[in-house]
Amino acid sequence: MEIDKIALIKIKSGQVLSTRSKGKNNYYFPGGKREVGETDEQTLIREIREELSVEIIPDSYKYLGTFKAQSDGMKDGIIVKMTCYSADFNGTLKANNEIEEIKWLNYADINSVSAVDKIIFDFLKDKGDLD
Repeated sequence: MEIDKIALIKIKSGQVLSTRSKGKNNYYFPGGKREVGETDEQTLIREIREELSVEIIPDSYKYLGTFKAQSDGMKDGIIVKMTCYSADFNGTLKANNEIEEIKWLNYADINSVSAVDKIIFDFLKDKGDLD
């Protein structure tokens, strides 16, 4: 089984935007599961609005890559497929809905993120985007 997720990768000064949900210890890239019939862009816009209270700027998003790993807290064999985009947004970041904390992370924080996020951290570090 595969869980289809869309994520925002926002980098600023060598750090990447991350979120922690209520009741969770790990940080995750903001985003979430696609609803039936949604495009990647529609999912990204909706999820970021719901979680971070900001609006993705239309046509600012850019595909970065798709990454797969074992899903955190799920039975072995349940894979999360994370399709990642960079994008700009308008508004002030504010934790909303299930999000308890918004935090900018650097590579030293890799042990506080999910398995798929670790793969993305390595990808961003190799590209020179993450300190």
